[in-house]
Amino acid sequence: MRFQTDLVPARLIRRYKRFLADCLLDDGREVTAHVANPGSMLGLKDEGQRIWLEPNDDPKKKLKWAWRLVEHPGGHFTGVDTGVPNRMLKAALMAGEVPGLQGYDLVRPEVKYGQNSRIDFLLTGDGPDTYVEVKSVTLSRSPGLAEFPDSVTARGAKHLAELAQVAGQGARAVMLYLVQRTDITAVTLAADLDPAYARAFTQAQAAGVEVLAFGCRITPQDVTLGPPLPFRAP
Repeated sequence: MRFQTDLVPARLIRRYKRFLADCLLDDGREVTAHVANPGSMLGLKDEGQRIWLEPNDDPKKKLKWAWRLVEHPGGHFTGVDTGVPNRMLKAALMAGEVPGLQGYDLVRPEVKYGQNSRIDFLLTGDGPDTYVEVKSVTLSRSPGLAEFPDSVTARGAKHLAELAQVAGQGARAVMLYLVQRTDITAVTLAADLDPAYARAFTQAQAAGVEVLAFGCRITPQDVTLGPPLPFRAP
């Protein structure tokens, strides 16, 4: 998935009200950017952090900048836009490029199911229907290890319970963790940050919910699906 316009480097001044960030461009201008991430962004919002912004000239948008990436030492990147995984995965699923989720005739995003929920992707074909829930993972507190979630997510626990329910009804249910970081070699749960989510995960696995994890290849030009990553149960 290519960014619509070339990204511009900046320094983070502060993130506030969840969806706003004040940033300092390299030319000295201070701008406010939209932050498409409702999470805590633990470890990604330090003052002075080098970040990358996407400009836009859409007259319908109030803010003319959007925060897309965090740059880390060693040339590594983290994607902070939680909408990127689904957009990128949709194209990869339709092209049959996601290991473990290939061979389906139809890929349908945002299909209603459960209790007032929408599954990220419903895959249909010759076999059982496959329900795929996608979570963007950006937290890393230990070198090489990504963790989900970065804060309490009652909604995430609800999604796990709904996946367990469809698995019990004979469908295939998949929890897919997409790590939007280039410095990661494995994925686990941050059970200390959200014990309820960890319990819901254990119950979902016991009910037959499968777990897949993938990395991303990230540059200031594009984001593409990376290789499968090992998942370590907490």
